[in-house]
Amino acid sequence: MRTTVVQMAPGSSLPDNIDQARHLIEAAIRADRPDLVVLPEMWSCLGGTRDVKFASAEALPAPGAADDAAGPLYRFMRDMARTHGVTLHGGSIGERRGDRLMNTSLLFDAQGVERARYRKIHLFDITTPGGEGYRESDTYAPGEDIVTAPVGPFTAGLAICYDIRFAELFLALRRKGANLIVLPAAFTAETGEAHWATLLRARAIETQCWVVACGTTGTHVDAGGNARRTYGHSMIIDPWGTLVAQATNGAGWTTARLDMDLVHKVRAGIPVIDHRRLPL
Repeated sequence: MRTTVVQMAPGSSLPDNIDQARHLIEAAIRADRPDLVVLPEMWSCLGGTRDVKFASAEALPAPGAADDAAGPLYRFMRDMARTHGVTLHGGSIGERRGDRLMNTSLLFDAQGVERARYRKIHLFDITTPGGEGYRESDTYAPGEDIVTAPVGPFTAGLAICYDIRFAELFLALRRKGANLIVLPAAFTAETGEAHWATLLRARAIETQCWVVACGTTGTHVDAGGNARRTYGHSMIIDPWGTLVAQATNGAGWTTARLDMDLVHKVRAGIPVIDHRRLPL
């Protein structure tokens, strides 16, 4: 299954971000003809004030609702999948739910039918070693559900950014049948340089899954007027932990072919799930 990660440099302008996403997706499809296209975390609005984030978010339609019940972001992702005949993992967007947002991933099949939605479980409330503070819970509420969905011949487990630090989630996804992990992210430059590749390889090795990780890149401005840099370096890693594709440090994309036979080979050689003795 040919898989493309589309690495974006989003800001707080929703129209500009949609235009950037359309340009990159269409260019990647022309060049690489993927079966699966993956966008990064919060590509629709990165940075800006709380009001800007809410204005760029939307309520999601109920499953099976009429086409005209959807907002512009939902329609954009659905129509890109349908028009180009690709499965589209829409990274994540802001979903309006009461007085806070959810950080939500949507997965559309090649007919534009929604197949899954996942709401980020672990919220990024930290201070980096460099002194930068992040309080995702000021705007977002956490999700609760562990989500898998069929993607071509694979079963994809869904996660978002900070989730990568919680190995129990990925083991639970493996227990639910995942052989592919899709992780959109907006990793900070500082934590990305230190931990991004190491964490992704660890999750691939311990779950024996393909890991498709799509990040944002570039600089955006937060609610306090501070410049924030995200790390980029979107990656595709095989079940043995080998890096097979990586984007450059700028807007663009990279593509790799995911092989189910390699999943079977790695799991047969080291059957860690069968050997596990401690409860998750």
